[in-house]
Amino acid sequence: MGSHESLLPPEALARYADAIVRASLGIEKGDTLVIQAQPEHRELTVAIAESAYRAGATFVDAVTADPLVTRARLLHGSDAAVGALSPWARRRFREVAGSHGALVQIAGEGEPGYLDGVPPERIATDFTRLSKQIAFLRRAQLNLRARWTIAGWPTDHWAGQVYPKLKPLAAKRRLAEDLLSFCRLLDEDGKGASGWLKHLRTLERRSKKLTKLDLAGLELRGPGTELDIGFVRGTRWLGGPETLADGHTQAPNMPTEEVFTSPDASATSGTFRCTFPLAFRGRLIHGLRGEFSKGRLVRLEADSDDDRDFVAAYIDSDRMGRRLGEVALVDASSRIGQTGRIYYNTLLDENAAAHIAFGSGFGGTRSDTPARGVNRSSTHLDVMIGSPELEATGVDPRGRRIPLIRDGAWQI
Repeated sequence: MGSHESLLPPEALARYADAIVRASLGIEKGDTLVIQAQPEHRELTVAIAESAYRAGATFVDAVTADPLVTRARLLHGSDAAVGALSPWARRRFREVAGSHGALVQIAGEGEPGYLDGVPPERIATDFTRLSKQIAFLRRAQLNLRARWTIAGWPTDHWAGQVYPKLKPLAAKRRLAEDLLSFCRLLDEDGKGASGWLKHLRTLERRSKKLTKLDLAGLELRGPGTELDIGFVRGTRWLGGPETLADGHTQAPNMPTEEVFTSPDASATSGTFRCTFPLAFRGRLIHGLRGEFSKGRLVRLEADSDDDRDFVAAYIDSDRMGRRLGEVALVDASSRIGQTGRIYYNTLLDENAAAHIAFGSGFGGTRSDTPARGVNRSSTHLDVMIGSPELEATGVDPRGRRIPLIRDGAWQI
């Protein structure tokens, strides 16, 4: 294998890969694992493959998607190329949605602004067409019938955003160490993935407490945010390990600090303001803010009109894209939040602070079937609205207000 400068010592890299493969996906004998990555993710891609084969996987399919190839298709391809999905890719996604399949997506943008200059409507059409073809996989994931997770890996661009004063290699190594810390995979966290699993159990206990409260609503109050969110009866909160219909367990985000649920898609009102820049499809969106009325986003703004239009083109690609599918609470105990640093990546930033998501909700957040009030959109976009000043208050069916987060800390 060609020489390269590793970002982590071999034992630390193997520990990270094993936590992804075994602790978060439960890969076992006979499974197929699909890895979605970019070219700069090769070090982790190989480590994940090694771990999966050691765990008994029959096949590991590493799908390396180059953002510049995507740009070429959208700029120069015919209309038939927009939203095109090959027959073999469709078969791959079918395998991933099955009981012996699993998917890991590696996050970490390698090409900033790769969609700059591409008409927003062409991007939206591409997403809409692709989403319809793989809607079966998205439904399986949201309804806890398919294993998947997302984990981060540093790139020159991403690490340079987080640590602009360091040289590229030093910045990437620093960011890789952060990822291990956030996933509780340092030596002081315990052997192997024990620290990660212990952390997941803490989140699970917290989500069960929230579920027992049987809240009818949630009030979020913070700088620029005054949201009232409604819930249907039988709403469940999730967080930590998730048990799938076939008995497998998974942890869909590495790292994670959140407990979350899906609100009633018709019952959100008030204003919100993002407290973090939104890193979205190679672009950094500043100052995103807006207003909801009767469950629907009726006003959307950003510091740049082009950025606002870029986000709007995505959420408007589906008729339910302007309604909420998720609300997630994170307190000041988050290791990510404690750094006081913006990570310019949703995987990390959404676990530093409370957030909401436009678009699809989660079927597993309901105790009944079919899941009432869950947004069925094909889109999903997380935006961070949390801060140390954010207060979260639950409202029970009798109208009693229950403090959930005050002064940055959980009160339950």
